[in-house]
Amino acid sequence: MIWQPSILSLRVTLVASALILVFGLGLGIFLARVRFRGQIFVSTLLNLPLVLPPSVVGYFLLLALGRGSPIREWLRIDLLFSWQAGAIASAVVALPLMVESTRAAIANVSPELEAAARTLGSTEPEVLWRITLPLAHRGILAGFGLSVARGLGEFGATLMVAGSIPGRTQTLPLAIYDAVQMQRYGLANAMVLIMTAIAFALLWWVRHLESKQSPSQSPIAIRPEIDSEIDSEVNPEVNPDEPIGRYSEAAPQLHPERSLQR
Repeated sequence: MIWQPSILSLRVTLVASALILVFGLGLGIFLARVRFRGQIFVSTLLNLPLVLPPSVVGYFLLLALGRGSPIREWLRIDLLFSWQAGAIASAVVALPLMVESTRAAIANVSPELEAAARTLGSTEPEVLWRITLPLAHRGILAGFGLSVARGLGEFGATLMVAGSIPGRTQTLPLAIYDAVQMQRYGLANAMVLIMTAIAFALLWWVRHLESKQSPSQSPIAIRPEIDSEIDSEVNPEVNPDEPIGRYSEAAPQLHPERSLQR
């Protein structure tokens, strides 16, 4: 009894996580890099699932996936009351966390580093792949972890569009509710412990990412390497590992006219 909803929850979460990663990362990059009229409206619309009741989000999904919708009438795809509908509901509810985390992480990347990459001949996709995403990856991963945890615990919207059919659409949150309704508290306790352990592990991973700061991501840490490369190109005899005093003593020999003026 406990393994069926666990396996189904894992399947729903994996599909929802893939949707969150693709659409959340794309929308986050778009909102962070593109300025357009109506951007505040689009950002507010994307964040609505965070504040709306899950039943309202589920009702909107019923309209989007049910009779009269383009998905049902034009594409002839019937997703209601299936585990795929539950995955879509979980992705929609958790998507704002991924979008906002990605947007904030990319917005905090130093524009000077991106501009330097452009001056060296990198295209915009290369700048995004080699500079922006590596520097923002911790914030993106943190948002992804929170989104996965939120999608795993989704209840209301999933119940609206997928129902609670044992073995077909009943995920762990729905199975816990049914177990409590039937007063099967031992089974409910076991599933609650599983959900709590998974949620704790995901949140611990997110906090670990936020607290762990890599010095290589800081522009200050990158600058000495750039300066040493510039010095070696301008004066090949200069060794960045040797003391500065050696070159200060050799300065009059490099510029005798300045020493005469002194």
